[in-house]
Amino acid sequence: MSDAGAVARDQLRSFVERIERLEEEKKTIADDIKDVYGEAKGMGFDTKVLRKVVAIRKQDENDRLEQEAILDTYLHALGMAPEPEGAS
Repeated sequence: MSDAGAVARDQLRSFVERIERLEEEKKTIADDIKDVYGEAKGMGFDTKVLRKVVAIRKQDENDRLEQEAILDTYLHALGMAPEPEGAS
């Protein structure tokens, strides 16, 4: 094999090994997150709602407010939310 081929093979092996290490770290972190949710559940917190709170905190505030306004509009249109006071 040429020197260029050997270099490419070594680079490929390096990339694969780095990806494998990162995948293992990702699994460890995912397990740690699962443990924290389990701990929260053990303390009486609703983990579904907790997951939503975490997701909401990741969002841009303006995007979140826009989504909440649209959701509110849809819920009102479907009769699933009370009309605002003073509305008729």
